[in-house]
Amino acid sequence: MICSVERVIENIEVSESIYKLSIEGEFEGKPGQFYMLKLLSGETLLPRPISIHDNDKEKITFLYHVAGKGTKEISKLKLGDEIQVMGPLGNGFNLKDIKGRVALIAGGIGIAPMQYLAKEIKDSQIDFYAGFRDVPYSLDEIEKHCNALYIATESGNVGYKGYVIDILEPEKYDVVVCCGPKIMMDKVVEMCREKNTKLYVSMENRMACGIGACLGCTCKTVDGNKTTCKTGPVFLGEELVL
Repeated sequence: MICSVERVIENIEVSESIYKLSIEGEFEGKPGQFYMLKLLSGETLLPRPISIHDNDKEKITFLYHVAGKGTKEISKLKLGDEIQVMGPLGNGFNLKDIKGRVALIAGGIGIAPMQYLAKEIKDSQIDFYAGFRDVPYSLDEIEKHCNALYIATESGNVGYKGYVIDILEPEKYDVVVCCGPKIMMDKVVEMCREKNTKLYVSMENRMACGIGACLGCTCKTVDGNKTTCKTGPVFLGEELVL
């Protein structure tokens, strides 16, 4: 784990209130892990946890939703500005276990960790299911690594009109991976349990410290409460208590 000050090389709005931030350098981190990002100056004291969207030898990229004061401040960063980064944090996906016919399903900003995951899964047949309220975003790179892409929008503007879980058939897959709003993920957990399909879930609980110290991001599991930031954010579906 590192905690350092790094240089921003890109911070662009890719859809309404959705930004892509790239930071220069070679960083560690596997799909499903995250970094805590913090401005060097600003009104927000606590860093913000943001999933790794992509990672290579030249830069690390984050996709985030401007949902409050902290992410609003991050969205104002420009080329050449500096930001404090701490990570990688959390436990990511077990890549050796995600194989065969795989369904990746994301709701809204839950798409953030899926690009890096799709790129890193080897020798798998991947179908990607993406759900949005109205306008899809950040699909071009993911689509390169997938066998099929299924889109659903609540407005019906693109693809299936409704929720993306309406078109998911978990029994067709060896493994399902899900990230998105809790109400969506709870439903996917139920669907996969009913069809006896292995499921990995990337939780989106609010995190303050990122290292399991504050206990503010606990979730219920069959083995008791566990911190999302340290034990997760990735859990097996069978571990979770809804």
